[in-house]
Amino acid sequence: MQVECYDESGREVYDMILRQILQEVQVTRAVKDVQIYVDPREPVFIIVVQYEKTAPPVVLEDFAEYEYDTEANEAFIKIKNENYLPELLKKLWELEGRNKIHQPSRFEVIIDDPQLKLEGMVVHDPEEDLKKKVYDAIFRIIPEGFRVVEHYSEGNIIALTCSDEYIKEEYLEKTRQIIKRMKENKKSYEVTTPPDIKVKPSKDAKTSPASTKLGRKFYE
Repeated sequence: MQVECYDESGREVYDMILRQILQEVQVTRAVKDVQIYVDPREPVFIIVVQYEKTAPPVVLEDFAEYEYDTEANEAFIKIKNENYLPELLKKLWELEGRNKIHQPSRFEVIIDDPQLKLEGMVVHDPEEDLKKKVYDAIFRIIPEGFRVVEHYSEGNIIALTCSDEYIKEEYLEKTRQIIKRMKENKKSYEVTTPPDIKVKPSKDAKTSPASTKLGRKFYE
């Protein structure tokens, strides 16, 4: 995990916030890498998260058997593993309507006039569940006021580029650089301001005594 900031004290604060929120959302072990670039002088905030691979989706055939009764116009599902029954019922209620779903026993579910296709129906998707938690963590980490967000997702990588008014092309280029570096799995990098991002602090801007010079290396 890396936080890149021109100010050392700011870097330490965001590093602490990052680790605390990942722990609160309970995704610390599921997150493979996180890279943050923040410069409030622009302002710009970039966060790129790479999460671990998850188990494959659970489909209906993995824990149940089913058959269609054309005469009665019903679908009968026999449950073999109750672990996924609550999720199955929730999905059936959403897709078919609660009034069409009946449960004569713990191991039986009947659908009146079934309209959905049961074959290969995904009941539980670990990756989607993890992504929801990751997005929850990301939006807790993003500073208030950074309302303009450019979203990018590829495979197990999620990236958000944020600012207060508009997203500059150089911000997106910086995001692409971070993603590339993450894919290459580099363990250290130079903390430098990209040539195309020209930071001009205001006359009233104060530099923290703990601020670091550009070019210092940070290691995980």
